[in-house]
Amino acid sequence: MDMYKNMNIMENISPASVAEDIIKSVKKEYSNLNRLNVLILGKTGVGKSTLINRVFNENLAATGTGKPITANIRPLGKKGFPLTIYDTPGLELSGRNSVDGLIKDVKTLIHKGITSGSVNEAIHCVWYCIGTPTHRIEPTEIFFLKSFLTAAMTCSVPVIIVLTQSYSKRDARELAEEIRKENLSVAQIVPVLAQDYELDEDTVIKAYGLSQLTEIMYQLIPEAVRNTFASVQKASIDIKKREAQAVVANSARLAAVTGAVPIPIPDAAVLVPEQIAMLAKITAVFGVPMQKATITAILSSMIGTASTTTAGRAIVTSLLKLIPGAGSVVGGAISAATASALTAALGEAYIVVMIRITTGEFPISKLNTPEGKRELAGIFKEKLALKRNKEGKTLE
Repeated sequence: MDMYKNMNIMENISPASVAEDIIKSVKKEYSNLNRLNVLILGKTGVGKSTLINRVFNENLAATGTGKPITANIRPLGKKGFPLTIYDTPGLELSGRNSVDGLIKDVKTLIHKGITSGSVNEAIHCVWYCIGTPTHRIEPTEIFFLKSFLTAAMTCSVPVIIVLTQSYSKRDARELAEEIRKENLSVAQIVPVLAQDYELDEDTVIKAYGLSQLTEIMYQLIPEAVRNTFASVQKASIDIKKREAQAVVANSARLAAVTGAVPIPIPDAAVLVPEQIAMLAKITAVFGVPMQKATITAILSSMIGTASTTTAGRAIVTSLLKLIPGAGSVVGGAISAATASALTAALGEAYIVVMIRITTGEFPISKLNTPEGKRELAGIFKEKLALKRNKEGKTLE
């Protein structure tokens, strides 16, 4: 009796309810992310605020989470956002005393984080920003870097020198070469122009370097905060795509395990919870604020069900109708290969949609238009066809 009761519950879940479950799962995923902590150093006017706001999803440089930790270090962040930037506004390396004081503050912050034993308290990466237009790194900065790099190395905190405001790539290369001569123990030197720069009425220097910076940082930071970084950064779509594809691959494997014993079509709704979890994780990776109506529109368009119809078993059977041939459902049962392929196709199509929404290529306002629905349905069918061709006879 309970089995039939649970089955009826699954059958009567509407796409809107599925969307609501996804949103709840997204909030849970986001709350479970470890906090990423980045320390940013550099003199006044080198463009740290612009860099911060261009790399991350939030306008953090204009806000603070509380009082400054010291006279030179203050935390930047927003409630519910798993990221803290430790900034040093007004850093002027003009006197030995100020340098000594900052070195002490930075070493204390790094040491405190590592000795806490908590991944949420540790500093995971340091950016030291030097403005390329200065054409040089000052002796005082060299002194500071060599002193604090010792503490960073002891605590295994990677340090990246970011050459900001790199309007001239040649100047950036020359400055990078001068810095390398100092044999500093830094992980990488990365030239960056954080936003387009209008040189004159006819010439605009396009922004560059942000994706390289984020890719390097992604490889350097601890694995425990990589998924956090993938979510909060907005400079590299490739990082988000790779994280999301890993989610899909894992979900497809779980679906295959579920379908190891062929699933009767009436019980096909057992796949839905895993697919909901998968879509929630992908949404969290892209860090896109999603409303219930938006997700409902995406689901309805991709699986061909209207918001007034039932989901659960209907979702899976709608997907099955898109598979040419009926070999995979002979006897009214879904095989492991089919369960995996359906889940993977749904996830990969959702990734494409998230990429297009994130980049502005597919405005959310377009979701409920006939053109938008056709496009979304086409994306899913294309992914399912590719998956079918890859699996070959298995899905026939």
